[in-house]
Amino acid sequence: MTGIDLPAVTGLWCVAAFLGLAGLAVAAGPSKIATPLIYGGALVVAVVALGAALTCFLSSGPPWTLVLPIGLPGIGARFRIDALSAFFLVVVNLGAAVTSLYALGYGRHEETPARVLPFYGPFLAGMNLVVFADDAFTFLLAWEFMSLTSWAIVLARHRDPASGRAAFIYLVMASFGTLCLLLGFGLLAGPAGGYAFETIRLASHTPFTTTLAVVLALLGAGSKAGLVPLHVWLPLAHPAAPSHVSALLSGVMTKVGVYGFIRIVLDLAGPPNPWLGLVVLTLGGITATIGVLYALMQHDLKRLLAYHTVENIGIIFIGLGLTLAFRANGMNVAAALALTAALFHVFNHSIFKSLLFFGAGAVLAATGERDMEQLGGLIHRMPQTAVAFLIGCAAISALPPLNGFVSEWLTFQAILVSPDLPQWGLKLTVPAAGALLALSAALAAACFVKAFGVTFLGRPRSSAAKVANEVDTFSLTAMYLLAAICFLAGVLPGFVIDALSPVMAMLVGDTMPQQVAVPWLSIVPIAESRSSYNGLVILTFLIASGTMTAMVIHRFATRATRRSAIWDCGFPLDAPQTQYGSASFSMPIRRVFGTAVFSVHERIDMPRPGELRAGSFHLRVIDPAWRLAYGPIARAVTAASLSLNRLQFLTIRRYLTLVFCTLIALLVMVAAWR
Repeated sequence: MTGIDLPAVTGLWCVAAFLGLAGLAVAAGPSKIATPLIYGGALVVAVVALGAALTCFLSSGPPWTLVLPIGLPGIGARFRIDALSAFFLVVVNLGAAVTSLYALGYGRHEETPARVLPFYGPFLAGMNLVVFADDAFTFLLAWEFMSLTSWAIVLARHRDPASGRAAFIYLVMASFGTLCLLLGFGLLAGPAGGYAFETIRLASHTPFTTTLAVVLALLGAGSKAGLVPLHVWLPLAHPAAPSHVSALLSGVMTKVGVYGFIRIVLDLAGPPNPWLGLVVLTLGGITATIGVLYALMQHDLKRLLAYHTVENIGIIFIGLGLTLAFRANGMNVAAALALTAALFHVFNHSIFKSLLFFGAGAVLAATGERDMEQLGGLIHRMPQTAVAFLIGCAAISALPPLNGFVSEWLTFQAILVSPDLPQWGLKLTVPAAGALLALSAALAAACFVKAFGVTFLGRPRSSAAKVANEVDTFSLTAMYLLAAICFLAGVLPGFVIDALSPVMAMLVGDTMPQQVAVPWLSIVPIAESRSSYNGLVILTFLIASGTMTAMVIHRFATRATRRSAIWDCGFPLDAPQTQYGSASFSMPIRRVFGTAVFSVHERIDMPRPGELRAGSFHLRVIDPAWRLAYGPIARAVTAASLSLNRLQFLTIRRYLTLVFCTLIALLVMVAAWR
């Protein structure tokens, strides 16, 4: 028995316990105890699963495997925990535990708990099973199970047309992704049908087979992760789902999509081709930029956060693209640096994005509003939520000494190694991706200045914002727990980097230099002569400089009180409408990128001088993916469906003629093929 046998078996039993929560939810029905019972049970199971995953992740033992006599004949249902799966199990179950804690309080505000609770535990089980799976059949079964249970939760408010549309689009994109993964696994399994991952690893694949399988994996896993242009479901499904489920969808489930891509491309498909790294890198840069630009245009707080998930998925895929490029050229140390940056950002995004969705859920529970134009002044009514949300905003904006800065800084360090790449295409593409990453980081900071400022600062813009109250203790505890992790991972990142070393050794054959041994807990990604970072020093400097500034101002500033009229933006009216709103804040960005990136439709109705009616301003921003791809496809499918609809009304003779002609055509095709 190895050191991880018991924790691994415990983690697998936790999957069964998550599934058991569905039966418990059905048995509890609409009673008052259902919400605390299910979320409390999920919290306990997730904490146990997290402990088991951490034990497996931090141990240095060999991979753990288990084969059950179910599934495909001759293969069975195979489960495995190695360094990569252990890391993602930590991400999944940490998110599940904190979300369940938050849901103990937030769940009391849920409109349709009977449509959420039965699927909550199975959704967590599905994400765990995807990471546990060690054969293609089990992987795809768990993948589809995860998609269907999350779809059911997105459809919880089925009477809302927006929720119905979001659920439909999510289901279509999920089915498309599963189909692509099915075809990719079929190519890797080959004619012999070796669907066990160990068999796929040992098989030899032609370059064409490997390339096509990687493209299919990029489409299948990229659609689940939210890679542009496969992201269209994400800004629709996240606002439609309950806020704690939105945190799971954005912070955790998209990372399962990233896991699927890494497992197939870096573990199963064999040595990569350099141009695959170029493709992934390009898509990552475009995804990061498009995501943050569209986030800036949003006034729905949850939709803004959803588009920022697209941006951060782009950052992760920039790191993965660099990993593929470096690994294809034998630059294993640089590949380890890029993959460390990508996986560190996987962890970081799961933390601060969950925190931000929790904050948005708290605002929604307190005010009933997601529209930032109806909020404002909440820092006075909800000060604790405001502080936690501010920490999340600083983390996602990559401000030191928080965790978001470290992973993006590591990504830039990997970009700076790119001049050693021999291919000219990569030499030109990597700096362009670095420029897009820098642009997205700057725009992300601007976006969250807008999100926090419009939501929490200024004066209330509605009666709901005026009477808002602070949320419950469970919600605040979950938010501050995640805020603390943002600080710890940002101040002491060396421990996280060293913990990821077994994953690097497994996937790229090398690791970054050991970080804990570096003096003063600095991190040195390549060599001390090139660059280093110390979050603890930066935190100490910020505290010391802030304290000294406050002391100097308190000691030497005048104590006289001066009163004067505040700047009123040129309007003498004492009304909340005179404040900067969400649309006005993003107007300069909209003017710059409106023609090139957005399909902006503005309609302004200004009354003439002397008219007493109110003016109006309507803004509509259309995602180019809908305009260029999905809109034409939907119209073509509708037209084809209407044309084929006439086949329902044929006579018996015409049906027989159609069948006969089809049979003849198939026989001709078979003869020509032979």
